[in-house]
Amino acid sequence: MSKRPIRILVAKVGLDGHDRGAKVIASSLRDAGMEVIYTGLRQTPEMVVNTALQEDVDAIGVSILSGAHMTVFPKILSLMKEKNLSDVLLTGGGIIPDEDMKKLREQGCGELFQPGTPTVQIANYIDSWVKQHRGF
Repeated sequence: MSKRPIRILVAKVGLDGHDRGAKVIASSLRDAGMEVIYTGLRQTPEMVVNTALQEDVDAIGVSILSGAHMTVFPKILSLMKEKNLSDVLLTGGGIIPDEDMKKLREQGCGELFQPGTPTVQIANYIDSWVKQHRGF
């Protein structure tokens, strides 16, 4: 019996209408053997967490370029705690200053990636985290 692939939800939250990066990441994670659920544009944190719960994902990846990262990530983390998704990775990337990345990590986010990060680095991080925290 083979194990199931890592399942990741890739989401765009808020009014940010730029999804090229999210689509590139989704495609590269799929190429790395992961099962990717892409939400499309203009999702709310509630929609993202509810979809993650329904899809039984191992990780949530949020792409954000709007500058709302200090609102979006803490809200998703809070909803994840409410829904008992403490064993699901919250990661993501976009235009996020290093200082804000540090603050978000302290609040419980996983690694956050800036534009230009090699996609293999992102896939390896998710794979490693899931193996370590979800028993794969």
